[in-house]
Amino acid sequence: MTARILDGNALSAQLRGQLAERAAALAARGVQPCLAVILVGEDPASAVYVRNKVAGCEKAGMRSIKDVYAPDVDPAVVFARIAELNADPAVHGILVQLPLPKHFDPEAVLEAIAPEKDVDGFHAENVGALMQGNPRFIPCTPYGVMQMLKSKNVPLKGAEAVIVGRSNIVGKPMAMLLLAQSCTVTVCHSQSKDLAFHTKRADILVAAVGRARMITGDMIKPGATVIDVGINRLQSGPDAGKLCGDVDFESAKEVAGLITPVPGGVGPMTITMLLTNTIEAAERVAGAAK
Repeated sequence: MTARILDGNALSAQLRGQLAERAAALAARGVQPCLAVILVGEDPASAVYVRNKVAGCEKAGMRSIKDVYAPDVDPAVVFARIAELNADPAVHGILVQLPLPKHFDPEAVLEAIAPEKDVDGFHAENVGALMQGNPRFIPCTPYGVMQMLKSKNVPLKGAEAVIVGRSNIVGKPMAMLLLAQSCTVTVCHSQSKDLAFHTKRADILVAAVGRARMITGDMIKPGATVIDVGINRLQSGPDAGKLCGDVDFESAKEVAGLITPVPGGVGPMTITMLLTNTIEAAERVAGAAK
């Protein structure tokens, strides 16, 4: 069999249309959702991500603020700017693009963002709320994955879910979200023994480890839903320069029931859920004002 494709571009377009309607409704009440993005340094991938986030805001009828700093900027300057944005009632969401230069303490930067404006969901207060099952903001990539599963009515209750990767950005929050839907969750990582033993049991397999094509078709349970969060640029071979995921798509699609492509899978959904979180933050402010 050949797997059905979980098209992130198509679902993202559908959801962004709904976001535009919500943004217009807020504007009619005198509230324009606003996302502030801070970029430090000259990392090319980060610059692309920020550009896409700003463009997404504009298309959805939202306002964006972009602050770009030199890679050697004094961290105190960035902290001062975060404080200004925290205090600005017209700003509903703040994010600092990662990674940061080595002279920054990323944890301190994330903790400086007001929890009610932390639309990435990385502040410790928001992480704790997610752990308790009452999230204020869901981290954008896991949030997007859950929306993709929902869009295809993938059965979750009682399903065996295996996550490859334990990062704070994807792996850990993904585990919490799947547990909340009554999945039986296994989290694998670099020290896991016999990775294939675990992945072959998965009804839902989420690959988020950052290693190109490490999950092959013979590691997948027939009919499984395979979510590829990885995005890697191949450095050698006939496909040098091309983007690929953590899953070997060609072999995996012959075994899986549903699969996300790279690009065009989870990536577009990540930015869409960032916009969703910003809209939700603005709606909370509007509701409180009412």
